[in-house]
Amino acid sequence: MDDNGMVPLTDPVDTAVGGMGGHLLRRSIHLGMCIIPWVVYAHGERAADLLGLANEAQVVSAFVLLLVVAEAARLRLGITVFGQRDYEATQVSALAWGALAIGLVLLALPEVALGAPLILSLALGDPLLGELRRAGRPPRTVFLVGTVALALVWGACVAWLGTPWLLAVLLPPLCVAAEWPRLRWIDDNATMLLLPLAAVMLLQPWL
Repeated sequence: MDDNGMVPLTDPVDTAVGGMGGHLLRRSIHLGMCIIPWVVYAHGERAADLLGLANEAQVVSAFVLLLVVAEAARLRLGITVFGQRDYEATQVSALAWGALAIGLVLLALPEVALGAPLILSLALGDPLLGELRRAGRPPRTVFLVGTVALALVWGACVAWLGTPWLLAVLLPPLCVAAEWPRLRWIDDNATMLLLPLAAVMLLQPWL
């Protein structure tokens, strides 16, 4: 970490517990997040019934709380698991940040047309941007490719979920830009959701 709290860029394979295998597991978990909107928005009520909870919001809150407790225990023990990065032994993990941010999105945006594209942007966009950097692509290329890719994601959500066109135009570059900072005290899994979430909340009167 530098004097400004920025984390220098390194090859994520070098810092992952398990090397390439851990790195691939980490990427797989990211891609697996694509199922979350389907599980919550399409089957949240059924999950609530099975768990004896009142609604989808309680299901999301329960899982986030469970993960926070597990993360607190992990930090207390100072351990990392396969796929995590070695420095996560002493700081909140990317998985925990991502789970918290996804939970906030699901609670703040109960409409699938608004919440799903944000979660998909994290699930698909973060691995893409990371692998472009690993391949040595310049920042301008990373930003442009990431923006185009997420524009396709948001465009698909417009077509299939009824996501407003205004968001499909404004949010892809913002999602990519929100992933850019490398900060010690918050992971880009969180910034990539929370900053766009704030924009969606502000834009809702015009949607």
